[in-house]
Amino acid sequence: MKFLLTVNPGANPGGDASNRQFLEDENERLADEMSHKVSALRSISIQMGDEIRGQTKWLKDMDSDFDKTGGLLQGAMGKLTALTRAGHGWIWCYMLLFVLFVFFVIYIFLKWK
Repeated sequence: MKFLLTVNPGANPGGDASNRQFLEDENERLADEMSHKVSALRSISIQMGDEIRGQTKWLKDMDSDFDKTGGLLQGAMGKLTALTRAGHGWIWCYMLLFVLFVFFVIYIFLKWK
């Protein structure tokens, strides 16, 4: 971890001017590096925020779609339940025959292909 170097001008009044200049240049260099890193982090955090907002909107839309689909399925199940309670057993025979017919047609189609 790098720290900013500080110069205490009162500590050594007859101190070497070149050493002081070196320390000030090093401080400037480190401050510039930190500034670039902060700018990069800011840019990344802005991109993350944009991505999070986009995915949150996408999830809300998907939740809405699932709610709509759930409502449709619930309505269909209610109708099927009412149909089965009506005592029409012959409808189930027709449905079974229809399903078998569809599977037979698919089998023939795939066999001839």
